[in-house]
Amino acid sequence: MKSPDEKDYVQSLERGLSVILAFSDRRPRLTLGELSELTGLSRPTVRRLVLTLERLGYVRTEGRQYVLTPHVLALGNAYLSSLNLTEVAQPYMEDVTKVTGHTCSLAALDGEDAVFLTRVPSRRVMRHTLTTGTRLPAFATSMGRVLLAWLPGHEIEEFLHHAPFPRITARTVTDPDRLREILREVRTQGWALVDQEFEEGVRSFSAPVLDSGGRAIASLSMSVPAGELSVADIEAETLPVIVEAAREISKQLGAPDRG
Repeated sequence: MKSPDEKDYVQSLERGLSVILAFSDRRPRLTLGELSELTGLSRPTVRRLVLTLERLGYVRTEGRQYVLTPHVLALGNAYLSSLNLTEVAQPYMEDVTKVTGHTCSLAALDGEDAVFLTRVPSRRVMRHTLTTGTRLPAFATSMGRVLLAWLPGHEIEEFLHHAPFPRITARTVTDPDRLREILREVRTQGWALVDQEFEEGVRSFSAPVLDSGGRAIASLSMSVPAGELSVADIEAETLPVIVEAAREISKQLGAPDRG
């Protein structure tokens, strides 16, 4: 006879999670046979689990192989946004807003979008009110480009081949090859600056928040009126504040020193 704990234990959930966890940076693409071997589950069981995960949007097929989708990030973001990350970031974001006089935001990547996790508003009147959960296209925003730039190479290529790149303003970069170059530049310099590509009259800039594995789990960002701060002023005065705050938050999360 099973104990009360055993009766409440949902084995199918355990098996589904074991399939998700079988994927890694070394094993981004797996066949049914490989998943069966890694999880210790039978091929018919793995097939049912994978089909369920595919229907839910966590897995997709590439020929005979399966790969995780960015939707899996939502599982981790539920924890990050509700506990450790936002708690650690909050005091640094408050300092940024005090020093600069502009709203400071924290966002994470979910699929093709950057999603706001939390914001520390300034007293300035903003044209648009962006709240927790607001989604913006990653390709056309500084917060999104920072997060994309820190993805593994194959995930960046996947994004560039499948994501839509509509022209939002006259300045929006929509060419995948140019976006690839921009993401490389962002990764090299350690920050992103977008000049009126998402919204006319608005410049935004961001820096990555890294975890203990050096992965960008969030971006720290700010938007300012283009008529108030030039690109040169941003790079000289305001951007360094964001970069330093993101670096300090990353240190608190155990990230390796970027120098």
